Amino acid sequence: MRVLVTGGAGFIGANFVHQTVAERPDTQVTVLDALTYAGNPTSLAPLGDAVTLVQGDVADTGLVDRLVTETDLVVHFAAESHNDNSLEDPFPFVRTNLVGTFTLLEAVRRHGVRYHHISTDEVYGDLELDDPGRFTEDTPYNPSSPYSSTKAGSDLLVRAWVRSFGIQATLSNCSNNYGPYQHVEKFIPRQITNVLSGIRPKLYGQGHNVRDWIHVEDHNTAVWTIIDKGRPGETYLIGADGEMDNRSVVEMILELTGRPADAYDLVADRPGHDLRYAIDSTKLRTELGWTPRYPSFHDGLAATVDWYRTHQDWWQADKAAVEARYARTGQ
Repeated sequence: MRVLVTGGAGFIGANFVHQTVAERPDTQVTVLDALTYAGNPTSLAPLGDAVTLVQGDVADTGLVDRLVTETDLVVHFAAESHNDNSLEDPFPFVRTNLVGTFTLLEAVRRHGVRYHHISTDEVYGDLELDDPGRFTEDTPYNPSSPYSSTKAGSDLLVRAWVRSFGIQATLSNCSNNYGPYQHVEKFIPRQITNVLSGIRPKLYGQGHNVRDWIHVEDHNTAVWTIIDKGRPGETYLIGADGEMDNRSVVEMILELTGRPADAYDLVADRPGHDLRYAIDSTKLRTELGWTPRYPSFHDGLAATVDWYRTHQDWWQADKAAVEARYARTGQ
């Protein structure tokens, strides 16, 4: 099989590529990535010639069309994904998440290529902290930021192209990922690298906001399960029952690094900060038989802390710039 992975030098995409090369050695992998600040070619360097990396924009019609003609499957990870950045400048999110998805959909429609679309649980908005409910495939969309609204729009484009043009596509909406190769601007790697750099971790508000965490390896095994077994046109929610409030996550990172559990600071909350996300992955588990490899968040987080501790050469060059940007906003 020939697979085109968009955003394959980014966090989740790079892990997907590593996993694919390791577990599906007969697969030919081409990565299309714009190599913005969030796309790091060194994340793919250990794979050598097993992967072809093409630097380019998913909104580039000519380039995308040429690459799609040479593939059997498109897995679309490419996205602008940082909520804080979307509040500062929404336009890149519109271009990549909406125009980029449209460009890919038109290409797979022209050439009859199978397509899988990666999305987020943030399209559903948020839940109250005391709400026992979880998001399901039937939850109405209610995005609250430029990032989540453009991802919601991209999901709707895929569904429309399935219904209107009959493309062979599946969709997945996943809870918050963590693991190797995640940019240090994101919550978990930022706190880990803060501690490893001698900087006190920082929490928005009181740290009560809840996220449903999943190790990136589990996300990607679920994606391949959907590609292999999922029904065309269907959406599957991916989650590993990893609900935890941000304060508890930071305290666990401090525990895993041998620091006092209260060695962190509180900063002003960000605008529109969603309260709680929670995924019900019953459909994925019962229909397709998927189960996570990291059912324990503590074990997955411990492995992630170890990865950042032993790969400081991968993240140190970006750390100072990220912290300088946060410092300008008091965060």
